[in-house]
Amino acid sequence: MKQFLATLPRNVIGCFTGRRIVWHLIAIVFTVILVLSGFDWRYFLVTRSPEMRHWMWPAVVIGMFLPICLPFVLLAVGFIARNAKIILTGWAVGQAEIIGAIITAAYKAVTGRVHPPHEVGTDISHVFQFGFLRGGVFWGWPSSHTTVAFAMAVTVFTLWPKQWWLGLLAVLYAFYIGIGVSMTIHWYSDFVAGAIIGSVVGMVVGRSFQGNIEH
Repeated sequence: MKQFLATLPRNVIGCFTGRRIVWHLIAIVFTVILVLSGFDWRYFLVTRSPEMRHWMWPAVVIGMFLPICLPFVLLAVGFIARNAKIILTGWAVGQAEIIGAIITAAYKAVTGRVHPPHEVGTDISHVFQFGFLRGGVFWGWPSSHTTVAFAMAVTVFTLWPKQWWLGLLAVLYAFYIGIGVSMTIHWYSDFVAGAIIGSVVGMVVGRSFQGNIEH
């Protein structure tokens, strides 16, 4: 808990310092390219079939509830097993999720991107409502599901480098969530931006807690 609280403000700021701000700019540039090239809309047209929605919709639900449960599960397992590394991982994953959610909410609050329609109609992939809270903080760019999933995955990958299979499972989970929401409730560029930003968050948080684990 102490590590969690002590590093939280610093790690939020750390996601925007030095070379890390460049990755935010890259996420923005990729979004501009995917929107202006028409790729977002074409991707929407070929992925919103009922069959794909059926297979990918669980990603929306899992990506919403797993981040809530996982830190508590890790903490419980860690305390029961008296394993300090698992306990610290629980706090680290929880912090990564919170920071990812904060950053995406801040971006959504000012970009106000319109989410994909349920039925094919007019191309609205390019519609952003720039301002403050014109589109709320729950829908829009970037995908919070994806950002949080990649923040979790990279945090785990960083803290458990020798357990490569664990990192692989975490990354595969993150891609399933990201691609799943890109076929249901988000545009493809929302997924791409979320993956980039979430990876930055996971790297910052993972490295912050890694030093404590090693010592």
